[in-house]
Amino acid sequence: MREAFEGIEFKTHGVPQDLEGAKNLAARGRDDKNYYFEFEKWALSLINAQPGNLSKKGADKGIDGNLYFGAKHEGRAIVSVKAGDNVGVSMIRDLRGVIEREGAAIGVFLTLAEPSRPMITEAAGAGQYTLPGTDLSVPRIQIVTIAQAMELRDRAVRVPLVQASHKRAAREVDGAAQGALDF
Repeated sequence: MREAFEGIEFKTHGVPQDLEGAKNLAARGRDDKNYYFEFEKWALSLINAQPGNLSKKGADKGIDGNLYFGAKHEGRAIVSVKAGDNVGVSMIRDLRGVIEREGAAIGVFLTLAEPSRPMITEAAGAGQYTLPGTDLSVPRIQIVTIAQAMELRDRAVRVPLVQASHKRAAREVDGAAQGALDF
């Protein structure tokens, strides 16, 4: 439809359906904080993360969202959402500090802008996270663009997936044969 009306400016109302809608919502967030929080919540929903500061009051301490993983939610990823074009390596360092302060396993930098080479290098420098008791490892800091999140949804973030293991109950052996019922 947008092609049919080329040259006409569209405003997105509701949930963005494409990257242009996401950019529009983010742009409105620069003027109105309520729109920015809506952008954050929408972006977090793409990767199935829970919003961090639902009250919108006070500092979020660098935590826009949380993503729990593992069989019993033993792992936590802290998500930082950025809608602006001015993202940089210092924001990756800040996220690394937040995950260390909070004792989180992973940090996810969810951004509308494409990351720079220094950002990618800094994220790689954070190393790998290995889920205890397994040999499954993933990058400790992950940069995910909104475009990737829209395409891959909850698969955009790499977390160690562990299937819940259920122990089978031991078979109970009845030493005595079951008797017949007298009717």
